[in-house]
Amino acid sequence: MFIHLIVIGWLYVVVMMSVAEATNTTGTVLGAIFTFLLYGLAPVALVVYLMGAPGRRRAIKQREAEAQEEARRAAAEAATKEDSGLPDQRGEAPADAVPPVRKEP
Repeated sequence: MFIHLIVIGWLYVVVMMSVAEATNTTGTVLGAIFTFLLYGLAPVALVVYLMGAPGRRRAIKQREAEAQEEARRAAAEAATKEDSGLPDQRGEAPADAVPPVRKEP
């Protein structure tokens, strides 16, 4: 929240500098535009991007941790399902534990 206050304050100062440039007798509107872009927008965009890097990194790590936790839950659920004695869901016939004895012809 503190960074927003700094950005708003700095952009206000740069807008006032641009207005002074445009209304000065030796100034031009093109000079005011470049003043706004080079003193205002470019540095503010760079600072906001750099200050937001730790937050973006934290969000990426949190998403990765959630994905790992979901994979662990799915694996545990699959292991529980296989151990429960329920037939598998692959559509194959279960194999007999003891093969049948065949008579010799």
